[in-house]
Amino acid sequence: MRIPSTPLAGLLLAFTAAAVPAAVPINGPAALAAAERVFIDYLDARDAVALVESGKHDQFEGRRLEQWQDQTSVRRSTLDAALAVLEPGTFAPADAAALEAMRQSLTALDSDSKDDGPRQHCGDASRTDLDYGALRAALRACFIEHGNHLRFEDQEINRGTALELLHVLDEPARRRAVFDAFAPLWAALNGRNEQGSPYRRLIALAAADAAAHGSQIDAAARALGIDTAEVERWLLQALEAWRDASPALRLEPWDFRYANSAANRRLQASIPTQSLLPVNVRFYRDLGADLARLGVTFDLAARPDKSPLAYTDFLRRGRHTQQTWRRPVARVVATYPEGGLFALNELVHENGHAVHVSAIRTRPAYMDWPDTLFTEAFADVPAWSAHEIAWQRRYLGVAAPECESQRALFGNVMLDVAWSVFEIRLLRDPSADPNAVWTEITSRYLGIVPHPEQPWWALRVQLVGNPGYMVNYGLGAVLTAEIRAATTAAIGSFDAGNVRWYRWTSEQLLRFGSERDTRSLMTGLLGRPVSPEALLLQLRRCRREP
Repeated sequence: MRIPSTPLAGLLLAFTAAAVPAAVPINGPAALAAAERVFIDYLDARDAVALVESGKHDQFEGRRLEQWQDQTSVRRSTLDAALAVLEPGTFAPADAAALEAMRQSLTALDSDSKDDGPRQHCGDASRTDLDYGALRAALRACFIEHGNHLRFEDQEINRGTALELLHVLDEPARRRAVFDAFAPLWAALNGRNEQGSPYRRLIALAAADAAAHGSQIDAAARALGIDTAEVERWLLQALEAWRDASPALRLEPWDFRYANSAANRRLQASIPTQSLLPVNVRFYRDLGADLARLGVTFDLAARPDKSPLAYTDFLRRGRHTQQTWRRPVARVVATYPEGGLFALNELVHENGHAVHVSAIRTRPAYMDWPDTLFTEAFADVPAWSAHEIAWQRRYLGVAAPECESQRALFGNVMLDVAWSVFEIRLLRDPSADPNAVWTEITSRYLGIVPHPEQPWWALRVQLVGNPGYMVNYGLGAVLTAEIRAATTAAIGSFDAGNVRWYRWTSEQLLRFGSERDTRSLMTGLLGRPVSPEALLLQLRRCRREP
């Protein structure tokens, strides 16, 4: 049954009559509290729409997609009416900040919705009349239409499986064949690397949008209180430290992951697909975060048109109900046809997001993610543990040598750092040849043989879905190293479990939701500004081998 829409004036009258007593001024704290409740209701409806649209369920809590869409529309109209009459200048500073936080969250959500636009297909990327949001959607679709259907040795594999195989296949010719399987995806994204290719048109639109509204890179720099030039300098320092600690080899691009993945191969038999979730559950329970008790839901089975990347989001926002606290609940979406260390690390990362969601306990206005930079960095705090000897011995029963595991971890981290520099440079000069920019970075710092004829940079959905986003992984590694060091200093090692970890981390970092930004969270934790030194120290743990 469709829920009828209600005229805005009627919604406002109904809202104020029901939510605010007649004796209370419409701009008073009670009116703000009522608006916050509607804000949470609206976010819950949006989350329900996202859940049903993801394809695993055709309904949620007894409502189908169309009904949740109607609920979202009605709740948003009610919320807009409630917020329209609230003036920040009439509130105490804390309440004024909460009101501004809600408005900022809505602006960000509206921007995301506008960018999503109507459903696009990969073939639409060839159209030159698409705006920025539509072109992004079309190129994301390419990762579903091509990235989920790569052909390798007469069988179909997805992008994640292909990347896992590049870590573990012993035969160079087979690794090259996996690499070549990406050719249809690359052609769809970047054509023949001509100036008017879909990606090159996208990055020009992204640069224009960044000039007008700021980029993800600008946001990450602002989150730390530094400028973009300093971000790039820190990233290059990390790449230089990796290069200086690495064997002096020249590697083909299809061999880079293999050369740094002896640990993946050593542990492959101990990490079958069916073990990924149980191992995660055990590790987080040992950290004091029982995923079952927290209500985390998992969508891990393959299906057509499923998201080509793993992600975690809210299933339900937290709120007070009848004097009790109903914690927020997270859902994890991913696909793992193959096991292995690469897949394991990713799932531990996604569950880092899940326990973050579950720990948020704050007023409704802040019941959302904090800055993206902090969000991505924190999820890697437990994920990096999977590359430590103590973790592997406890949860796998076997361990790779320390330097093998560290190279397996940071080989992938350095690719994220390289992608971050790649996007910084292309957003600064969108007319530059992306193949040439990527070749220069990977040749200089990662020791990879130049292949400027290949757009092999085009492996991450984020590069087309949200240009600039990769900085949250590359620069995020700086924060991850800082948080891990500070946490260990405060409560002891947590690589093989530490039941104090979740309570302590929740209190120090996670409970605030969007109330605190990255800079205040990190300064509160460290007592000083963030520095790249903790990451550089990790990169120097294993010096160059003969």
